[in-house]
Amino acid sequence: MAAAAPVAVAGCPLCDADGGTLVVRTPRWRLIRADEEGFPAFYRVVWNAHVAEFSQLGAAERAECMEAVAEVEGALLRQLQPAKVNLAALGNMVPHLHWHVIARFGWDSRYPSPVWAPQARPVDAARVAEIAALLPALEAGLAARFRHTA
Repeated sequence: MAAAAPVAVAGCPLCDADGGTLVVRTPRWRLIRADEEGFPAFYRVVWNAHVAEFSQLGAAERAECMEAVAEVEGALLRQLQPAKVNLAALGNMVPHLHWHVIARFGWDSRYPSPVWAPQARPVDAARVAEIAALLPALEAGLAARFRHTA
C-alpha cells in the first residue's frame, strides 16, 4: 500500500511546473519532452503526486507507471530506431518520482556514455534536427495511445 503523500510540495520543480513540453497528462502521471541540448528524444514520465521513491506507490500505481515507461520506450524504438533507449529514475537532484526515457544514437555527443557524462564529440545539429522532425508524429501517437487514461 502506498504511503499517503502530498499532491504537491512548494518549491519542487516537478510540482510547480510540468518540467518540459507536455505530451500527455493523465490523472496520475504525465509525459514531457525535456529540453536537453543534443538529445531531442529525451522524455520523462513524471508521477503527478509528490513522492520521492518508486516504492511509495501502490502495486497498481507502480504497474501503471512502468506501463507508461514501456510504451514510451517502445514508441522510441519503433519510430526512431535508436542504438539504445536509456531508462533511469535517479531523483538525486529532483526528489520527485520521474523516469527518464532517452533515445540514444551512436552519433550523439556522449554515446556510449550516459547523457550526464562529459561530452565526447560535438553535437551533430543536422542529425538532432532530423530526429526532432520525427517527434510530432511520435508524440501524437503517444497522446492517442494514452487518451483513454487521461
